Amino acid sequence: MRKTISFLIFSMVFWCSSAACGKVYIDINSPAFQKFPVAIPEFRNLGNTEPGEDLSAWFADQLSRTLNITGFFKIISPDAFLEDQDSAGITVGEIDFSNWSSIGSDFLVKGGFSYDGKNLAVEFRLFDAIEGRFLTGKKYWGKSEEKKVMVLKFADEILLALTGRGGVFDTKIAFVGKEGNNSEIYTINFNGSDPVKITAYHSITLSPQWSPDGSKIAFTSYKDGNPDCYIRDVVSGTTQKVSSFRGLNLPASWSLDGRKILMVLSKDGNEEIYIKHLGSGRLQRLTDDRAIDISPTWSTDEKRIAFVSNRSGSPQIFVMDSDGSNVRRLTFQGSYNSSPCWSPDGTRIVYEGSSNGRFQIFSIGENGDNFMQLTFEAGGGESPSWSPDGRYLVFSSKEDGRERVCVINANGLNLRVLPGIKGVESFNSPSWSRHLDLY
Repeated sequence: MRKTISFLIFSMVFWCSSAACGKVYIDINSPAFQKFPVAIPEFRNLGNTEPGEDLSAWFADQLSRTLNITGFFKIISPDAFLEDQDSAGITVGEIDFSNWSSIGSDFLVKGGFSYDGKNLAVEFRLFDAIEGRFLTGKKYWGKSEEKKVMVLKFADEILLALTGRGGVFDTKIAFVGKEGNNSEIYTINFNGSDPVKITAYHSITLSPQWSPDGSKIAFTSYKDGNPDCYIRDVVSGTTQKVSSFRGLNLPASWSLDGRKILMVLSKDGNEEIYIKHLGSGRLQRLTDDRAIDISPTWSTDEKRIAFVSNRSGSPQIFVMDSDGSNVRRLTFQGSYNSSPCWSPDGTRIVYEGSSNGRFQIFSIGENGDNFMQLTFEAGGGESPSWSPDGRYLVFSSKEDGRERVCVINANGLNLRVLPGIKGVESFNSPSWSRHLDLY
């Protein structure tokens, strides 16, 4: 659920413009990319009052954990530090950068905090340890319990300074959690924290799909007996039934303006693809074939739609224009390909495909070129979804008979498993939100 953070965010007077300091902008997609070596020593207490806990080590540890899960950073162990932590400063003139470059650290994060008994002020500064220069810095004010968000904000600034683009720390992942014979919709933060149960219907609920602004989730539920489509406002908690034809009512991809949603309906017999105009309720049918047509996903410019059809004899990925015309087959490798998801930059489509008796995650160019297998997990991979920056994929994988939600970098590296939730047996059908207004 979206929350409003009360602290104010200011650029500090030592903010370094790209014109003054020069751009770093390392290409993390390059085949030659190696993780950023970064050292994060304990933060200094710049005031006289402690906020009820020792935050010196906490800030360093929390920022290290946050950067580590991105897959782009190599965190230097504190055991290697040469600097005297008790006398260390946080400005260029107070830092002996040779202490950091000599232990293999290319970058250095320094920080300090103060507490006046009510509000917490935290300074973050990023340095180039090789050249001995300041790169970027921020100062945040807020309540002590908002310190995690401060860390996420500066982690975003670090990625922006080093790559030219921020991160996805303000995003969430929705998924289906199975509880006995029932299933419900949950959300969780990018870093695996703060799981929230969105539905509690004690029924079968499936296929969550985020709206573009992250304020709503469309899904299907059997709570009224038929697989109807609903939209939940995650801010207000209200739910609206938007499609209840006899048979399947399955939501898929939203339009960028949030006014339309691609749907799969079986009201006329077999599954076909439609556009649902949410304002007027009008339906626009896109496919009309004796085959089954499912899993539509819009391209970024909404001029094309990828979908799954068995019209060629087995389930394969097809692409059509947004009005349903000009249908052409995209995948020719593999006997069963499903669940396509178009990348944010519009150049690739990720999907699940059968490989050696299991589904794995594959990607392919928008024109059917540059085929790649991204996962080789023993538990397989299904239902992939892109992060809004295109750097990551979330998918479900099965281990010991139970499904789990996993995240990998878009190149297939840096697998991490999202933590479990008490009382939930397995997880599937993840959907990654776009950037949310969490700060």
